[in-house]
Amino acid sequence: VQLQASGGGLVQAGGSLRLSCAVSGRTSSAYVVAWFRQAPGREREFVQGIGISRRGSITHSLDSVKGRFTISRDNANNTVYLQMNSLKPEDTAVYYCATAISYSTVVPTVAERYNYWGQGTQVTVSS
Repeated sequence: VQLQASGGGLVQAGGSLRLSCAVSGRTSSAYVVAWFRQAPGREREFVQGIGISRRGSITHSLDSVKGRFTISRDNANNTVYLQMNSLKPEDTAVYYCATAISYSTVVPTVAERYNYWGQGTQVTVSS
């Protein structure tokens, strides 16, 4: 399984970015895909993840991004997106996408549960 993250950049506070995570080697719709981020000097933290249930997609989110970030999945293109609105300087970090192939209906928030990782994309929010 390979993941390719893209879409990062420099944006002013209040602006928006959309990150993309292209998954190859396995159908992304069958298991959990999540976004993590890591700021300098800080531990990697869970941001948002998406799984699947009988009723459709399920998501789980870090409290500080609820209402601002939205994760979605394009099954046809095997891609997961993270739409980030109302960005704040504290959102500045390297963002990583990852897959947890042992999980589908529960979204883990611990990095150790994720098996494959993308290379990361830098998001910088200026004040």
